[in-house]
Amino acid sequence: MGRSIAIVEDEPLIRANYVEALNRFGYDTRGYRSRQEASNAFAIRLPELVIIDIGLGDEPEGGFDLCRELRAKSATLPIIFLTARDSDFDVISGLRLGADDYLSKDTSLHQLAARIAALFRRIESLKAPAASETVIEHGPLKMESERMRITWNGAEVPLTVTEFWMVHTLIRFPGHVKNRDQLMREAELVVDDATITSHIKRIRKKFIAVAPEFDAIETVHGVGYRWKP
Repeated sequence: MGRSIAIVEDEPLIRANYVEALNRFGYDTRGYRSRQEASNAFAIRLPELVIIDIGLGDEPEGGFDLCRELRAKSATLPIIFLTARDSDFDVISGLRLGADDYLSKDTSLHQLAARIAALFRRIESLKAPAASETVIEHGPLKMESERMRITWNGAEVPLTVTEFWMVHTLIRFPGHVKNRDQLMREAELVVDDATITSHIKRIRKKFIAVAPEFDAIETVHGVGYRWKP
């Protein structure tokens, strides 16, 4: 049986189409029509990846609420927003809540399947890294790749899969500037500059929550970002 995916979509036909299509790609996919129905199911068992629409029935922000709820349960569960709402405000809101990706419903099924595969691939690659990269320590930071765990002075920093991979990319080469194209390529993202910026802001915010003095990620204006050596 393939990896388990949940899709939360209030339109029955759209939901059924996505479930059928993803099952054809080899996944074990289940659909849920509302935030509450999904919440009840997830309280029993979390899937391995969740795809969420924003507007769910009579809850125009139901998808955002569900994302927030899921992030409270798991910092690393891959979450994708798949929605007709594609304004910059909605994209940034979704990413700030901890989504790993944000796609428009104009996205083709093959593109969606590619994004799902990329998220699963990143999880697998972090479970089985090169031996020399299993644990990376740099000052107060400690990164345990196999556990997808980062601590700062012993305090855990709860990062999403995408956030973890971006930090992983920066910390492997302290002092080296990574431009946005490099971050997208190494984190297997296909997003615009504003989305990368939103991810970086959220990463900084999470580190600052456990260490108010945190300033290890430096913005090199017009170029990209680097982890201070």
